[in-house]
Amino acid sequence: MSEPDPDTSRSDGAATGVPILDVHPDAPAGPVAPLAGDLSALACPVPISRHRTVQLGHGSGGRMMNELIRDVFLPGYGSAALSSLDDFGLVMAGTARLAMSTDSFVVDPIFFPGGDIGKLAVCGTVNDVAMSGARPLYLAVAMLLEEGFPLEDLRRIVQSIGRTAAAAGVAVVTGDTKVVNRGKGDGIYITTTGVGIVERDHVPSASSLRPGDMILVNGPLGDHGMAVMSKREGLEFDTPIESDCAALHGLVATLLDAGGSAVHALRDATRGGLAAVVNEFAESSGVGIRLREDRLPVRNAVAGACSFLGLDVLSVANEGKVVVVVARERARDVLDAMRAHPLGRESVVIGDVCDGPSGMVTLFTSIGGQRIVDLPVGELLPRIC
Repeated sequence: MSEPDPDTSRSDGAATGVPILDVHPDAPAGPVAPLAGDLSALACPVPISRHRTVQLGHGSGGRMMNELIRDVFLPGYGSAALSSLDDFGLVMAGTARLAMSTDSFVVDPIFFPGGDIGKLAVCGTVNDVAMSGARPLYLAVAMLLEEGFPLEDLRRIVQSIGRTAAAAGVAVVTGDTKVVNRGKGDGIYITTTGVGIVERDHVPSASSLRPGDMILVNGPLGDHGMAVMSKREGLEFDTPIESDCAALHGLVATLLDAGGSAVHALRDATRGGLAAVVNEFAESSGVGIRLREDRLPVRNAVAGACSFLGLDVLSVANEGKVVVVVARERARDVLDAMRAHPLGRESVVIGDVCDGPSGMVTLFTSIGGQRIVDLPVGELLPRIC
């Protein structure tokens, strides 16, 4: 990976303690440190699990969920459109190309610092549609309510959905409501389906990475997961942790305007966090990915919370972070465009794409070592999004 120059003189008021990084597009795409032999030989094999029942880990965004999709859903649905395993599906409606996505939200607690389940439902689906480069237009909202759920809480959530959708420029055009008996649910579950129009010829995909590409992220990692977890567990920190929940389609449009077809892949790092995204990218494209620990933006409070709870911030969910893979020669343009957007002021380069080993993600640690970043196996933080 190239050696982007730290620019520690810039301050955006975010108090992350993480330097803003520059990119030298003409720098050679060599490793930041010599590889210590064949790291693939150090990979710890995970026992193949054959569960007879659904486990919490099947919804983690990690290895168990990928197995469930591969072994149950893909062969059952039999749709070729699903084979790309992107967070959106592309369909034609006459001459218009549309992007669709659907997601369910089961967060606990339903109100948390920086958001609530309603805001989360809108932003999560808008972002999945936006990862195709589409302009989100419409939402459908379905609610599963438990008997006894407070109407005042429901009203508050619905109003949050309305405000968030209006701010994102999307309309809620249909929905459904079901009520289950007391004790047969868990308060409220929300499912949202989004539709957007694809107005660009180029559609980024997880299978489009190339050696030499640069990997960018638009700001600090782990804020959402730790905001929800700290609220759930009653943890308090000197610096309050707030969810990064935000609709990213404006930022995505800005960076695509700057990078065009040089933007090879986009993914919002939700369940499974950054680790899940880069592993899926590496596997889908048959490449290796190298990350730099000293380039990963993490707020001090989040790092402290992860350390206290024994969690790897790379696997913690985000709801306002997009991972961008862009050709080296356009990385400067894309980074500058991202930093000029309100949701991208803290954008940084965190790694690059290499020839291999195929499907492997390596982290160069801040103390000079290397370790493999694997997919999370089980459910680290249930009911987080």
